[in-house]
Amino acid sequence: MSRDFILPDLGEGLTEAEIVAWLVQPGDEVAIDQPVVELESAKSVVQLPTPFAGVVESLGGETGQVLHAGSVLMTLAPVGAPVADAAPASVDAPAADAPADAGPATAPVTAEPGVAVPTAAATEESGAVLIGYGTRATTATKRAATAPARFGRRQSAGGGSGHVTTGPASSGASPTRLDPSRRSPVVSPIVRRMAREHGFDASQLDGSGPDHLVMRRDVESFVRELEAGGSTERGPVAAEPAAHGVAAAASVAVGANASVEDRRVPLDRMGRAAAAHFARSRREIPEATVWLDVDATPLLEARRELQEATGERFGVTALVARFVVAGLARHPLLNSSFDAATEEIVMHGGVNLGIAAQTPRGLLVPVVHGAERMNLRGLRDAIAARGEEASTGAFPPAALTGGTFTLNNYGTLGVDGSAAIINHPEAAMLGIGRLVERPWVVDGQLAVRTVTELTISFDHRVCDGAEAAGLLTFVARCIERPLSLLAEL
Repeated sequence: MSRDFILPDLGEGLTEAEIVAWLVQPGDEVAIDQPVVELESAKSVVQLPTPFAGVVESLGGETGQVLHAGSVLMTLAPVGAPVADAAPASVDAPAADAPADAGPATAPVTAEPGVAVPTAAATEESGAVLIGYGTRATTATKRAATAPARFGRRQSAGGGSGHVTTGPASSGASPTRLDPSRRSPVVSPIVRRMAREHGFDASQLDGSGPDHLVMRRDVESFVRELEAGGSTERGPVAAEPAAHGVAAAASVAVGANASVEDRRVPLDRMGRAAAAHFARSRREIPEATVWLDVDATPLLEARRELQEATGERFGVTALVARFVVAGLARHPLLNSSFDAATEEIVMHGGVNLGIAAQTPRGLLVPVVHGAERMNLRGLRDAIAARGEEASTGAFPPAALTGGTFTLNNYGTLGVDGSAAIINHPEAAMLGIGRLVERPWVVDGQLAVRTVTELTISFDHRVCDGAEAAGLLTFVARCIERPLSLLAEL
C-alpha cells in the first residue's frame, strides 16, 4: 500500500515552506531518514528526511511551489511495487484526503499535521514523533554533480510538468526574452539581486547552465541587451520579493518625457516573519539603551600575542563573546526574559548566545547553545560554524531558536553604534561598533588608539540601568584589560 509523507509543522509558528530542490525523483528507492527534499521557510533552508522506506511514487509539488503543513509532500510505495507515472499530487491535498485503501492496518494514524502514531503493522518507519525529522542524527546530503534532481521537476511555459534537462544549454547562446511563466533556477542570491536591481526577475530567463540554471553571465548579457535598447522585448515582470522587503531601485533607462512609476515589492515569507517579530519587540518591550566608548588597543595586542602563542586565529567577535558570557554570570538578570502572562522574570540557567548575522536571506540570529560551558576556542569554533551557515542562509531548525542573549557586531557594517531592536523574548542585546583610530588620553598624554563603541539595549521591565551598565562596564574592562578575565576562568 502507498504511504503519504506529510509536511510537518516546522515549529516556531511556521506553517508553510517553499520547495527549493528535490533530492529524489519518482522511481527512486529511499531508506528511512534519507533526506529527500530541501525546503525554505521564513527561518532557514532545511533538508527533510523521509520517516519510512520505499519507492518514490509521486512528488507533492514542483520546485518553487509553496506547501502548507499537512500537505502531502511525497507518496511512497513498498519496495518492489510498480510505480505509477502520475503527475505530482496537489500541493493543497491534506493528509485526510489520502486514498481510502490506505487503512490503519498499514499506515500510521495522523493525529495532526506532521505527527504520526505508529501502529503494530507499521514497523518499517522512523521512530520520529515529528514526520520529516528522523531518529538518527542526519547530516546534509551533498548532491552529485550529475544528479538530475538538483532543481526538481521544472514547469514548462504552459504551466505543466516538464522533464528535467540534465545537460547544460549552449553557453554561447544569449538568454531568451523574459517569460513570466518560466521559473528557472538561479545560481546565487547575488545573481538574483543583480537582476532585481535592473528591474526584472532572473528566474524568468532561460539560463545557460545545467538544468537551465541562470548564471551571472546570463543576467549580464540580458542587461546589456536592455542597455542597448532591447527593453521593448521584455515581457511582463513579476516582482521578486527582496530580503526584509527592501525594494531595489530599477535602473532601466527611461525617456526624457517618461514618468517614473513607483514599484511595490511584496514581502517574502522571511520578510513578513521578520517584520512581525520587530513590531512585536517594539510593541511589547519597554527598551532603553546605554553606550560607552572603549579603548580596544589592548584587546588587539592581546589577540596578536594569543595568535602567535597558539598559531590559531581568534576574531574580535569571539573574544568579546567570551567576555559577554563571563559578564552574564555576574549579571544573570540580563540573561533572562519577561513572561507578560504571569508577570514573572524567567532567568535562564544556560547562555544560548545569539550572533546577529547578515545572510543572503536577510538578518538572522543563529544561536550558539550552551555557550557558558565553552572555553574561548570552543566558542570561537561554534561561532565560526554558525558564520559558515550564515554565508548560505541554510541553518538547521534548532540553530535559530532558544536564544537568551544576542551579540551584534554591527561594526562590520561600518557604523559606530545602534539603538538595536531587542530580539524578543530576550531581555538585552549588546552591540560592537567599528574599530577606528581616534585621539585618546593615556596616562595624561594624548595618543592615537583603536577605539570602539559598545551599546547595550535592555528590557526595563527586567532590570534598571545600573544592572545593564554593570554588564557594559565589565565587558569594557575586559576589552581594555584582557588579563582581568583570568580571574573569571
